[in-house]
Amino acid sequence: MPYTLFDPQAEMLRRMRECAFEGRIRPGEDVSAWQENARRRLEKLLGLPFEQVLPETEVCWTRERDGYTETRFVLYSEKDARVPCHMLLPAGKKHGLPLMVCLQGHSTGMHISLGQPKFDGDQEDIDGDRDFARQAVRRGYAAMALEQRAFGECGGTEKGPDCHQPAVQALLLGRTLIGERCWDIRCALEAAKALFKEIDFDRVAVMGNSGGGTTSFYAAALYPFISAAMPSCAFSGFLPSIGGQRHCICNYVPGIMKYFDMAELAGLIAPRPLVIVSGIHDSIFPIDSAKEQFEIARERYYAPLGAEDRIYHVHGPQGHRFYAAESWPVFEALSGWKK
Repeated sequence: MPYTLFDPQAEMLRRMRECAFEGRIRPGEDVSAWQENARRRLEKLLGLPFEQVLPETEVCWTRERDGYTETRFVLYSEKDARVPCHMLLPAGKKHGLPLMVCLQGHSTGMHISLGQPKFDGDQEDIDGDRDFARQAVRRGYAAMALEQRAFGECGGTEKGPDCHQPAVQALLLGRTLIGERCWDIRCALEAAKALFKEIDFDRVAVMGNSGGGTTSFYAAALYPFISAAMPSCAFSGFLPSIGGQRHCICNYVPGIMKYFDMAELAGLIAPRPLVIVSGIHDSIFPIDSAKEQFEIARERYYAPLGAEDRIYHVHGPQGHRFYAAESWPVFEALSGWKK
């Protein structure tokens, strides 16, 4: 009897190509009603919500920097989950500041967002326009950087993040690492609201690159109180990206392709401003798929709400990085948050 090799990856790719995305909006369906149901579904897929704990926030220090004030504070998003944060406030601003939540990607930690290298290779990350908090505060916004779980002070190492074991442990408990990271953002915003009266919490946005872009995308999809989002190098169809390629396990949400593709996550953000940033040579989030998903999101979710001009796709000229010069003007035009 001849020996036959079975390739499970080929079979899974076939199954993903045949996904019907049961949770995708149907022709004629009301977008707002679809969002309500889809958001509940996404929350369940991510293992949320978690147990709410009373805010226990410690302010560690405040320091004057060149043109801004930096405050470090630490909170607990769960009884055993410690979240370090840094808030940057522009000098001379006393009230009404919009806030940008800044999320580093797979790196040595949130100090990348702050533009403060600690380890070998950090400066290279920063030079890829990844010093998001420093960029935001220099444009006149408040900026909050927080450490994502399995990165930096929350489980990472000097060599980078350590996502694998926390991610699979979360799966065993019916949770996801993406869900945990989004929950930390929610709790950090609640803590910041009690601490920083200079900030207008009706104007809160999220941004990040790569793994930070992924968390930005999911957080904005989950939480309508987030006013706008600017995820970078984290958007394309699931199949050409995390389905067809080897990615960090923290990107995976069990069962999500049964219901949604990335266009549906964008649809959960509509009609809020959404600036999707892609690199045309980003091999792990392919540009052709990103363009396709963007068009689906604009036509099926933004256009029916009369908001097709509130979603924009920036095409950066290189690869897997942020593009500050191309992206910030678009964000400010869509959000109206000009300095």
